[in-house]
Amino acid sequence: MEKPSKLVSYALIAYTILQAGCGQKQQSEPVGQICLAGVHKQEAMRAAEECLSKMHFAIDKADSEQGYIRTRPLTGAQWFEFWRSDNVGSFNNAEANIQDIRRTVELNFGPTEDKLCINCIVTVQRLSLPKRKIASSARAYSMFTKSGGTVQQLKLSSEQKKAAAWLDLGQDEALGTEILKRFENQITEVQEEKSL
Repeated sequence: MEKPSKLVSYALIAYTILQAGCGQKQQSEPVGQICLAGVHKQEAMRAAEECLSKMHFAIDKADSEQGYIRTRPLTGAQWFEFWRSDNVGSFNNAEANIQDIRRTVELNFGPTEDKLCINCIVTVQRLSLPKRKIASSARAYSMFTKSGGTVQQLKLSSEQKKAAAWLDLGQDEALGTEILKRFENQITEVQEEKSL
């Protein structure tokens, strides 16, 4: 009798410690725009492209006249992809490991009176796959595919491919803030190298 109660006690203590650490505010308020003085739009766009490529985003469109950059959708990093940094925060990290998530980044560069302002919008989408009809509980493993009981494979029928869709989940403000922070560091380094 003592062993189960000790096990439960240890589990409750571990849970409490984890919750205390996770309950603290991890980041400051989200930032959707930064404004920098003494930076030219072309220079800022080059630095932004370099910053996004370091985060493994591929540029889909870059228009220097309009001051606009858009990336191709990037699927969220899995738990074993420790070198990637597109999941900011524990919720986004867990969500990307449970579902197929992809993110697209849009940057707008607009001059104000004496500064260059950069807006960052990160849109998030989730893949929605249509289910198949299940005749019995023994066939539950084939809910989405024609997989067997021991080997799971994602092979969609032509009907499922037509019905599959990316659903909009809104914006990822945490990743947008992280991108702007990295961009600001990148542009600061470029300006410091120029001044030397």
